[in-house]
Amino acid sequence: MKSMDFDLPRDLPPLPDFGPVAVAAEYAAPRPAAATASPPLVQPPHATPGSIERRQLDGDPGLGYFIYVPSSGGVGARILASVHGISRNAREHAKMFAPLAERADVVVVSPLFERERFPAYQRLGRNERGERPDDVLDQIVADASRVSGACADRVYLFGYSGGGQFVHRYVFAHPERVAAYAIGAAGWYTFPDPGRRFPYGIGRGRKAAVGELVPRRFLDVPGCVLVGERDIHRGSALRNTARVVLEQGHSRVERGQRWAETMNREAQLLGLAPPIAFATLPRSPHSFRRSMRRGGMGERVFEYLFGELSAPAPATAALRTAPCAPPGVSC
Repeated sequence: MKSMDFDLPRDLPPLPDFGPVAVAAEYAAPRPAAATASPPLVQPPHATPGSIERRQLDGDPGLGYFIYVPSSGGVGARILASVHGISRNAREHAKMFAPLAERADVVVVSPLFERERFPAYQRLGRNERGERPDDVLDQIVADASRVSGACADRVYLFGYSGGGQFVHRYVFAHPERVAAYAIGAAGWYTFPDPGRRFPYGIGRGRKAAVGELVPRRFLDVPGCVLVGERDIHRGSALRNTARVVLEQGHSRVERGQRWAETMNREAQLLGLAPPIAFATLPRSPHSFRRSMRRGGMGERVFEYLFGELSAPAPATAALRTAPCAPPGVSC
């Protein structure tokens, strides 16, 4: 994993002093509306190298994911799980990371958290069936390992926007399962504050969901925050409650800076190395696609997580894309 210099301004309002206390945290999701079931996919027993495929867990159309296995094969490869935001563009994540996966010999897995079934996946919220999205991700990673031969002992994580919210909260809840992680332009964050209930802090909520959150453990996992330099506008998708604005800032840039600074300070209080790097992406607004194309976000993520990339292979053929669903079924 490659280190990154983080650029944190010193003219922000003073941050509260959180104690390094191990506490429990929880969150319960609202009940979503019922959704119409889709037929299960017919899928081969093994993922095809060099092809983006859609797969399902146990034939359940509501538990789908996209996988890309590099053309060299996936046996023993590392796994990057890339989590979408509220646009649910899981296939786009797999497609745009695929060329980098080829250069790094990494298997890319992009879970699809459907809106009706997982309305609160960003906050690790249970759905009406009692399913938790972090448990679903674990099952997806295990299935991806089974069909590709990749190593699932410790996963690498990336999430954009709402996916960035999911990723850092997953790390808080399951640090032992994560090798390193990267966050792209999360709208707001869980701070390591035992005085605030989850998902704002790591204090105990009303209904147990995510178990014990131990700062010494999650602060020992290296991560980075990447935000577009033009991602400074307060759109409708950005949480703008008075509480979040006061505690975390007005824009995604400011909120990411504050969170990185707080995480690093809390780590140092525990005698740990600062775990979080921060950087802005040039010419990038709040857009996964534009951050990848204009800001070089994919390269920054892969270089941070996996080190220097090999040179791109000559373009001899277009990337193969397997059908994402049977005819007549939307994905």
